[in-house]
Amino acid sequence: MSALTFVILVSSGNAQSSGSRPPSDSQRTTRPEQEKQDWNYDLQPGVDPDNRLLTPFLDHLSQDQKHFWTVPAHLRKRDLEWILPLAGGTAGIIAADSWISRQVPNRPNQLNTSLKISNYSMYSLIGAGGGAFLLGKISTNDHLRETGLLSAEAAINATAVTYAFKFATQRGRPYQGTGTGTFFSGDISSSHSSFPSEHSSMAWSIAGVLAHEYPGPLTKLGAYGLATAVSAMRVNSHQHFASDVLIGAGLGWYFAHEVYRAHHDPELGGEAWGNYLEPSYEPKQRNPENMGSPYVPPDSWAYPLFDRLIALGLVKTGYLGIRPWTRMECARLVEEAEEQIRFEGIEGGEGTRIFEELAEEFSGEVSRLNGAPNLGVSLDSVYVRGTQISGTPLSDGYHFAQTITNDYGRPYSSGFNSISGFSAHAVAGPLSFSLQGEYQHAPAVPEYSPAVQQAIANADFTLPIPGGRGEVNRFDLLNSTVAVQFHNFQISAGKQSDWWSMTSAGPLLMSDNAEPLLSLKLDNVSPYHFP
Repeated sequence: MSALTFVILVSSGNAQSSGSRPPSDSQRTTRPEQEKQDWNYDLQPGVDPDNRLLTPFLDHLSQDQKHFWTVPAHLRKRDLEWILPLAGGTAGIIAADSWISRQVPNRPNQLNTSLKISNYSMYSLIGAGGGAFLLGKISTNDHLRETGLLSAEAAINATAVTYAFKFATQRGRPYQGTGTGTFFSGDISSSHSSFPSEHSSMAWSIAGVLAHEYPGPLTKLGAYGLATAVSAMRVNSHQHFASDVLIGAGLGWYFAHEVYRAHHDPELGGEAWGNYLEPSYEPKQRNPENMGSPYVPPDSWAYPLFDRLIALGLVKTGYLGIRPWTRMECARLVEEAEEQIRFEGIEGGEGTRIFEELAEEFSGEVSRLNGAPNLGVSLDSVYVRGTQISGTPLSDGYHFAQTITNDYGRPYSSGFNSISGFSAHAVAGPLSFSLQGEYQHAPAVPEYSPAVQQAIANADFTLPIPGGRGEVNRFDLLNSTVAVQFHNFQISAGKQSDWWSMTSAGPLLMSDNAEPLLSLKLDNVSPYHFP
């Protein structure tokens, strides 16, 4: 599988600058002159892209396929810097595929709904590409026509390569056999063609072209949002493993990137799409809006301090009703407090002391707001807690009440209860990862008495249920999230906690002891400023 991972993302040449005006038609060069670029594979200013159907289109497809399959011959020693981590990460995801698949519910209605969402999202992207071509032909709009042609070219290339790998790997689908996704089964039927996902590769190939032909934020959000829905729902419908859709998305993105760079006419508009693997010696302007950042847990000590800064009038754009905030958002609020302290000429006092504590905690994020690279790993906390409970505590919040509330669903009972764990996070460009794991111990909870069982059954109109549970000794991933951020919008997936309440009564306007939800969330992590 490692060979596939580095083939997908290798590309070459430099980005076409969208700021320079190409020569006029009389100065355009011919296709043979462009072909002299050989491995550069990037449309130069003034070159006719020759984006027409039939023979030119088929010629483009053959060039694209030749370029893809000859990528390994052009690898360099320095490419090992990203090939090895990428191959290792892919191997890790494949190893975790079976476990991830078992976490997905297996209810018929849910599987059917997920399949429909995946298909309809796919149809929407195909319709957008095909509609752009037809509308461009009818209205003689070259930009729309090119968008449709390049979308089709990228999708056909991605689909062809996807099926080549399907036949080569012969991987069983999650619903097949024991659901382990065994490779090289010797069966080439559709039930053993899971790796990679053709839906995912086709979706991302079309989305990549659409997002760069028309690079507005709404277009990108719509195109990539639909592609993400296709990929996520293929896993949620038990049609594919996580690695299937990730590699499929990589294939689609790769062909969108290469097709667009090779055949997009910069005179028509659109956005330059550079080669991220080529070294650049020009200084880059880092945009904090595109920096991934993990959420600060809702029970963090930082929130009461921010509450106090808000009460003192030093922070004016901290929205208490939508938490958690990301670490970068906390850093922005720290800078806001610093500006207000300087403006008011405050020296010493409570506000200054609180600001200094928060500035120390979020110093790394503050430096990233001011141009430092968004790259790092941090062990945030190591903790141990012991609780001795005398008597019989309440732990059935549905029927009675909770003795301990808002404690992430941790088990507890009469006797000695303990937890010991850690929290950590990592960031890399637009990506962020957070992890909180802990070992939990709690004594057994006795069954309800017959009278209580019958009372509950009468209230719920069910048969009597004994209740209770055995002793708990387990390791639990309390919060575990992976996220990607783009223009202040962050998509996060995993077990994550929300606190959508202005008060401390409880998360999601509820007072309970709920475990963090397994969810997929789209969040605008920082407020917009209107003139």
